[in-house]
Amino acid sequence: MKRDLPKYTSRKKGVIYWQRRGEPCTRMRNQDLTPEFWAEYALRLKGPERAPASQTFAGLIDSYRKSMRYAKLAPRTAKDYDKVLELILDRWGDLNPAKIERRHFISLRDANADAVRFANYCVQVGRVLMEHAIDVGWRADNPAKGVQQIKGDTDPREAWPSNLIEAYRATAEGRALLLFELCLGTGQRIGDVLKMRWSDIEGGGIHVKQGKTRKKLWIPLTASLQATLDAEERRSVFILTNSRATGPWSYRGAADAVMKVRRQIGAEKYDIHALRYAAASELAALGCDDDAIAAITGHTTRAMVAKYTAETRQKIRALDAQKRRK
Repeated sequence: MKRDLPKYTSRKKGVIYWQRRGEPCTRMRNQDLTPEFWAEYALRLKGPERAPASQTFAGLIDSYRKSMRYAKLAPRTAKDYDKVLELILDRWGDLNPAKIERRHFISLRDANADAVRFANYCVQVGRVLMEHAIDVGWRADNPAKGVQQIKGDTDPREAWPSNLIEAYRATAEGRALLLFELCLGTGQRIGDVLKMRWSDIEGGGIHVKQGKTRKKLWIPLTASLQATLDAEERRSVFILTNSRATGPWSYRGAADAVMKVRRQIGAEKYDIHALRYAAASELAALGCDDDAIAAITGHTTRAMVAKYTAETRQKIRALDAQKRRK
């Protein structure tokens, strides 16, 4: 069989690695054979670059991207980190990381305060980058450590209300309906749902390995999801396959299909990720505690579970309180 990967690369459990004699085995940042993959491959062929003559953020970021700390990131997380790293490279590329101070990270955060979530992410990624500066001996302390994040509603999403869930089910067909039921029934992110295979289904549930956290879960199928899966034709190894049945359905194609139905039923306010909120909220309304909800959604902290279920639980507590007044 013809080898599909170039020299010095190999695929292990579906992940492409670079391994050349005398160099550590590291994960390729780009996992698809795209132009970005070949550009990365060409750089690796040239071999490790010499350390910069002077310590700069450009050199630090380059060093970090070659480190095991970066290699261990999930692909989705690495993409999110890269957005901040490119911002730092653009603003501070020629500056010496040893001279940077706490006030500089505060300024970077505040300069992006109109997007609270990204502003806080600047602090988080900056903290990681400066930890790497300590690792390579460029600093003895971390000036980003302790910088407070901006308080505010960083995620304005709300769980899908039951009337719009039923409206979507009554309107959607085919892949748009199957995607909806998978997201709602499993409580998973769309990126993980699009990777689901028929072979992942076993024993009345589905096996999931989350791309963001790498957590492995087995999630029982809801009656609605089971019925939708039973009615679906298996055209590919992927449950949600592309039009040619040669691979998974693309994120853009999936998002566009769902948006078309959302417009028809007046649900533009509620995106695909809000179905994850809806799943957690449904479980909370049924009396599930944080641990039970996390067993489905895969959340690693109680704070995140509380964030997804806060509105539903407030309503439950309010109803209980008002009943006591009668």
